Amino acid sequence: MSIDGTAAQAGAPRDAARRPDRRARRRQETIAEILDIATDVMTEEGVNGLSLAEIARRLGVQPPSLYKYFPSLMAVYDELFRRGQAEHLAVMREAMASAGPGLDALTAGLEASGRWLLANRAIAQLLFWRPVPSFEPSAEALAPSVEMVALERAAMTDAVTAGQLGPEADSDEAIYLVSTLITGVLSQAMANEPGLAWGKGRFTAQFPKLMKLLVAAYPPAPARRSGAT
Repeated sequence: MSIDGTAAQAGAPRDAARRPDRRARRRQETIAEILDIATDVMTEEGVNGLSLAEIARRLGVQPPSLYKYFPSLMAVYDELFRRGQAEHLAVMREAMASAGPGLDALTAGLEASGRWLLANRAIAQLLFWRPVPSFEPSAEALAPSVEMVALERAAMTDAVTAGQLGPEADSDEAIYLVSTLITGVLSQAMANEPGLAWGKGRFTAQFPKLMKLLVAAYPPAPARRSGAT
């Protein structure tokens, strides 16, 4: 056998091993493109205005071609939800890690969340409102949201330990209150001032004052005087 033939034979398995990787990479690139197009459609036409036909038209393929990547429109929504929750969680985690523990971390995380959600309004509606009544996210898509709640709960626990909040703040009820504060601000901003960034205008600029309501709802125990019996 010639040297060239030996080299060709040796190279063949490596080429065969690389081919599936290239196919997998192209598949992931196409999925990402589909999701980006879907986000554009939702931004322009509303979250409930998404359709496989419009995605296919913008992608330059026939609608049946999309079934190689997503079996249904609900599957597209589910992956948009999962991807959005994962990105949102990463933004919150980074902001909270760079702040002090307790209320500082909680506030930093919520403000980072608000900035991200205002910059990604269509995805924000899918994540935290019900624009598509027939859509129910899968457990996998919801997993980052569960982590987000755990991050917030840990910050509340830290705030209680540090004496920033009363012990009742280490509860599910307090998490529901925090959720109401942030989503209420965002709902007003998106409905009335959708073009403004976080901290601008009449609504998101009020968020620091709203966080004081959390302290009012769960006041820390008064500090004991030194030498008190």
